Amino acid sequence: MEPQSPKAKIRHPKALYLLFFTEMWERFSYYGMRGILILYLTKTYFQGGLAIKETDASLIYGFFTGFVYFTPLIGGWLADRFLGQRLAITIGGITMMMGQFTLFAMNNHVGLYLGLVLLIIGNGFFKPNISTLVGRLYEENDPRRDAAFSIFYMGINLGAFLAPLVIGIFSDDIFAVKDASGTIVTYGYKYGFLIAGIGMLLGQVLFNSLAKKYLKDIGLKPASATNNSNDTEVKPVAKEDRQRHIVIFILTAFVVFFWAGFEQAGSSLSLYTDKFINRNLFGFEISFTPLVSCAYLQ
Repeated sequence: MEPQSPKAKIRHPKALYLLFFTEMWERFSYYGMRGILILYLTKTYFQGGLAIKETDASLIYGFFTGFVYFTPLIGGWLADRFLGQRLAITIGGITMMMGQFTLFAMNNHVGLYLGLVLLIIGNGFFKPNISTLVGRLYEENDPRRDAAFSIFYMGINLGAFLAPLVIGIFSDDIFAVKDASGTIVTYGYKYGFLIAGIGMLLGQVLFNSLAKKYLKDIGLKPASATNNSNDTEVKPVAKEDRQRHIVIFILTAFVVFFWAGFEQAGSSLSLYTDKFINRNLFGFEISFTPLVSCAYLQ
């Protein structure tokens, strides 16, 4: 038998690219919504917003993003015990899509809270389980696994970068109402939520139409169903696993501060940019959302 070429050794399964584009559309949806959320909260009704005070809007934003980070713990547990990763991803994607469409259709406080709750719940089901599927494409010691997560992460960054650019065109240009001088009078934020919802829809159509072909049986059954139910012996935690747990707790303690700073991109930094940054370049006013799109790159 002829030895494999170096190129063949680093080839990744096609399922990785399915997960890449599914995650890209989900991040497009999430970061597109997040790019205009604080402005939607604080602008006046006439400007297309909800006229919420900046302090209250920042609290709403903070609670929203906090729960977005918390609910994956629940969604991951439910997938492992009862649902399986693929069903959880579908539930999460559809729920987030409904959240975006709710923000589009109901431009009031009820629509805001309902839409954000749906986004929080959907993210909890979606986010942890699609990453789990990436790992399950490879054997435990497969050297391609680290590279696969790097490729997958590129999909996250691509969606996060494109979303504010695209949605900014719809909210600040195509569906914005302008006066005779070209100044925006009313923003089309609700249409930004619509585009975000359509992005989530595209991701779900892609995933559910191709998952059976490329993922086969991966992620169909919950992890508990694949374990031996007759094995009731409680084994002590290995030293290596204890060390890994310690590392996880240490990293968690430090990354909390990083993400607390990172989330300012969608709240205080967004408000500052909107108020105090001169966005005129050679006689043209740059839309707000492209300025913050780079801040979403992780």
